[in-house]
Amino acid sequence: MSGTFMAAEIASQPGCWREAAALASANGDLLPPPGARVAIVGCGTSWFIGQAYAVLRESAGLGETDAFAASEFPEGRGYDHVVALTRSGTTTEVHALLAKLRGRTPTIAITGVPREIEAAADKIVDLSVVDERSVVQTRFATTALAMLRAHLGEDLTAVADQAERVLAEPLPDELVTAEQFSFLGTGWSVGIANEAALKFREACLLWTESYPAWDYRHGPISISEPGRVTWMFGQAPEGLADDVARAGGLFVESGLDPLADLVRAQRVAGAIAARKGLDPDNPRSLTRSVVLT
Repeated sequence: MSGTFMAAEIASQPGCWREAAALASANGDLLPPPGARVAIVGCGTSWFIGQAYAVLRESAGLGETDAFAASEFPEGRGYDHVVALTRSGTTTEVHALLAKLRGRTPTIAITGVPREIEAAADKIVDLSVVDERSVVQTRFATTALAMLRAHLGEDLTAVADQAERVLAEPLPDELVTAEQFSFLGTGWSVGIANEAALKFREACLLWTESYPAWDYRHGPISISEPGRVTWMFGQAPEGLADDVARAGGLFVESGLDPLADLVRAQRVAGAIAARKGLDPDNPRSLTRSVVLT
């Protein structure tokens, strides 16, 4: 994967996250205040990052927060603010939703390309400093989440330090050669699990699935076997690692903050792409943004 835009953007993440507090401070007046009822919307990676933020914000006691794919936003449900996360600022479903909400609900767009969406949203959070050249998203999405976590009152210093260590570690052969991955999470890390699974499907065309960890025993564990990986973001339910081992699969649990562990997953996806001779910057059938005409 070395030499790709994706590799460089993955490597830049700890430094980007160390700026999270400054980004949160600079944009604090634009982001939802405590107590507001909020929905965050996006497509693909942006939706999954939104899932993580929604759980974190509500769990912090800062207000009811929901996450939706932009195309599935519920009609008639009232929110104080709707946040749209969109790297390109051009996504058709996001623009369609913002047009429906115009004059009805205050909207905020977090984007890497403000000019593409500034006329559609009421407020713009400019993250162009972490925009990307690879089609596959890494640092834009994770820095957006780091900023949102900082806005919730978290200190991301230790998380960035963990990510630095992840970047320096060799990747185990048993991960780079695996044929299938199932990613699990609990609470906010369910969104991280969903994002990790998408990264593998995009970058290296691998069969991946993702589930809430407690739901994994309810059917999905049946595909666990030698050569397949069950990857846990955060702390696993008691006994789950043993259940996967009995099925013959490899259980991975790092103890890292899930955002830092996502960096490791990104690296594995890139390494598998390299092993398969794929270009992770330009995945099959994908473009930087989905714009429907």
